[in-house]
Amino acid sequence: MADCVQEMLGRFAFPAGEKTAEAYGNGHINDTYRVRVEGVREQFVLQRINDYVFIHPREVMENIRRVTEFLDEKILQEGGDPRRETLRLLPALDGDCCAADPEGHIWRTFLFIPDTFSTDLPSLPVLEECGRAFGVFSRRLSDFPAETLHESIRAFHDTPNRFRQLTEAAERDAHGRLREVEAEMVFAREREQGTRALTDALAAGKLPLRVTHNDTKVNNVLLDRGTEKAVCVVDLDTVMPGLLAYDFGDAIRVGACTAAEDERDLSLVSLDLEKYRAFARGFLGELKQGLGREEILSLATGAWMMTLENGLRFLADHLNGDVYFKIHRPGQNLDRARTQFALVRDMERKMEEMEKILLEV
Repeated sequence: MADCVQEMLGRFAFPAGEKTAEAYGNGHINDTYRVRVEGVREQFVLQRINDYVFIHPREVMENIRRVTEFLDEKILQEGGDPRRETLRLLPALDGDCCAADPEGHIWRTFLFIPDTFSTDLPSLPVLEECGRAFGVFSRRLSDFPAETLHESIRAFHDTPNRFRQLTEAAERDAHGRLREVEAEMVFAREREQGTRALTDALAAGKLPLRVTHNDTKVNNVLLDRGTEKAVCVVDLDTVMPGLLAYDFGDAIRVGACTAAEDERDLSLVSLDLEKYRAFARGFLGELKQGLGREEILSLATGAWMMTLENGLRFLADHLNGDVYFKIHRPGQNLDRARTQFALVRDMERKMEEMEKILLEV
């Protein structure tokens, strides 16, 4: 890999000077390196796109290029600093937004955004800032023609399709695990009808198609080291057409849960309504004036839906032999599924309050 990194350092329009690269970050998808150039203050991030996850990496890059260029203009119009408030691509020497290595893998380079950090365990004020960051992201892209973007991952949030995939995995029962998950299969089947709520609303024109981030974990927001204010939303590989409910819902699934994703003690799993309120306040503070009542209320459905969807995916992967999600111990994907389903149950108990909060903040 070291030789390949050195070769790719010569493929992008870095400033003149000796370049060094070191592994950077703790991401699980792409190979990432921090690049320094002797005598140059700016630093850079060099990445190889994982083409097992993203089977059309050039389409991913086309989405990123178009969206970041659009955001660049919006930020300038608002008097902001696009070098800090959005990812900025460094072009390859041929002018393209990415470059291929000798094996055909696609690489890209971004400007490094200094004096920032991200966190997995935010305080309530920081969680609100993360909500605001994703709200700003959505607001700035509200007039981007979402339908012109590629699907980075086909049918990514097609929850009915996720249910079908679980059913197929259960029918195959390739690893003889179906007997131990009978209760979870009953839980999933009881909610099959609900899996169509958002896709049906989109098809009926009740909810608008929007540009969505689709990986709205709080650690995908860079925060200023001095002020802890949100600076920039990162990790744009899954930017594609979708529903606002997907982005809000996935952020709540992770950010407002009281337990770890693979918690075995399900009595510890619940939706923290104060965390929910904090994120919603930041998110809708940037967006609410442009949304109708139905789309606002769909955000609560999105939290339930994204939690259920991930439970379906974890359970299917457990039945398939843990081929997609990495595990660190036997049964971890089953524990993840059970945790998601426990959170779904708690959201069902609290749905009225969740919707009330959305209308109040």
